[in-house]
Amino acid sequence: MAKIKPSQGAPYARIMGVGGYRPTRVVPNEVILETIDSSDEWIRSRSGIETRHWASDEETVAAMSVEASGKAIADAGITPEQIGAVIVSTVSHFKQTPAIATEIADKIGAGKPAAFDISAGCAGFGYGLTLAKGMVVEGSAEYVLVIGVERLSDLTDLHDRATAFLFGDGAGAVVVGPAKEPRIGPTVWGSEGDKSETIKQTESWEAYRKGHPDKFPAITQEGQAVFRWAVFEMAKVAQHALDAAGITADDLDVFIPHQANERIIDSMVKTLKLPEHVTVARDVRTTGNTSAASIPLAMERLLATGEARSGDTALVIGFGAGLVYAATVVTLP
Repeated sequence: MAKIKPSQGAPYARIMGVGGYRPTRVVPNEVILETIDSSDEWIRSRSGIETRHWASDEETVAAMSVEASGKAIADAGITPEQIGAVIVSTVSHFKQTPAIATEIADKIGAGKPAAFDISAGCAGFGYGLTLAKGMVVEGSAEYVLVIGVERLSDLTDLHDRATAFLFGDGAGAVVVGPAKEPRIGPTVWGSEGDKSETIKQTESWEAYRKGHPDKFPAITQEGQAVFRWAVFEMAKVAQHALDAAGITADDLDVFIPHQANERIIDSMVKTLKLPEHVTVARDVRTTGNTSAASIPLAMERLLATGEARSGDTALVIGFGAGLVYAATVVTLP
């Protein structure tokens, strides 16, 4: 039996650069209130959301991704030609095939990298980051571009009082490359398919094609069930990620949870007993829930405003439809 030559990868991987793109249109709660019976005070108290960004016709999934990717590549100090793989997490690219990652790779001038999409909802960035880390360490790519991008305004039912105010659009990207010491910790991830009905698309594309219903499908969720699951179960997952990385909450500088709801964020901070010195991402206030894009967008904003610094130790956790989740400890670029 012939022996297969082992792959020649890097000892470890790290996030080298981050970039984000938010659509130009800012949508305040007052616009949402035109189609639902609620109030600005109720929306803020239930979610923390004040505004969100909605994309124009020109701000497509690909266009937003290209903008975020260009920033991440420049921040990493490499050229597009050095990208060996492009991973895109999205649930709002409406072509089943080809993968939008191939179009993005071409538009940023990446040459001929591996390119594919994943569907892991709000945990998608964590899934993509884990795959990228494996590629770099295994040696199949030296630099991997990971993109989380959504146009959730296309999947929002503006008459659904439970979800109309939640979702926003945007793209976030990071470049993952080689490191001489651990900069991305072990990932704690998984799924709970028995709860898949709590966050879902209202109807399948097949049903829509057949005209049942005649209304375009949207995202819906059982708010209370999702809230309880996120608060109690995801705090446990976050703690497991700290344990896997060999650190405690006291060692953290930054906490970047999925930007779903500020009440969930506050509850997780309390359950994890995070010290006051830990900076907590609250991008949800002005960006809303952007699913796979929320963590890299929040990361980019913290670094841009100086609330977080290069070299800080951050706990990131994404969770959502599936129900799926992914948490890990990283060193910020």
